Amino acid sequence: MEKSAIILAGGSSKRLGFNKGLVLLLDKPLIKYVLDAVNTIVEEKIVVISSEALAETFAKVLGPNIKIVLDKIEAQSPLIGALTGFSEAHGEYSLLLPCDTPMVSKEVLALLLELCIGKNAVIPRWPNGHIEPLHAVYRTKPALEAAEKALHDGRFDMRSMIEKLRGIRYVSTLVLEQFDPELKMFLNINTLMDLKRAEKILKG
Repeated sequence: MEKSAIILAGGSSKRLGFNKGLVLLLDKPLIKYVLDAVNTIVEEKIVVISSEALAETFAKVLGPNIKIVLDKIEAQSPLIGALTGFSEAHGEYSLLLPCDTPMVSKEVLALLLELCIGKNAVIPRWPNGHIEPLHAVYRTKPALEAAEKALHDGRFDMRSMIEKLRGIRYVSTLVLEQFDPELKMFLNINTLMDLKRAEKILKG
């Protein structure tokens, strides 16, 4: 198997009051938008969550073809979710995504997967230097090793994992604008206002 997608569904959103992946946007859970975007570009889809109770709920919503796994360590952090996903993924390359970005671009994701061949990671980077480690592709085994080293050092942030990787290709968001002119793929749904904005975009 060559390509996996790891979607971090974590726990509850403090601002929305419940798990963001299950929030409905035009009668469709946010996580399904992400799963639909990766559907034809990866061979394996993994959803990482934080509790058994959530696992049952997600299983009912997503059906039997999606692999649902629990965080390996009880600490809510994207790095924990990433490590869990990397340890479960069978693909040589893993696309890492959050569950709350319904505008994610299939074209951009396919490009990142293509650019990752021969590299340990491909990560979007803004002109100001800010990076998007949760909209990135990683070579699964080196990324897992880097995540384990970061946690061993007592670090729980994605940058600490990335610092331990060699062979990273950064892709400017200026390049990605050719596929997604307004870079809507990075729109996270954190509040009801974000949800209304996304509804407006999808309807328009």
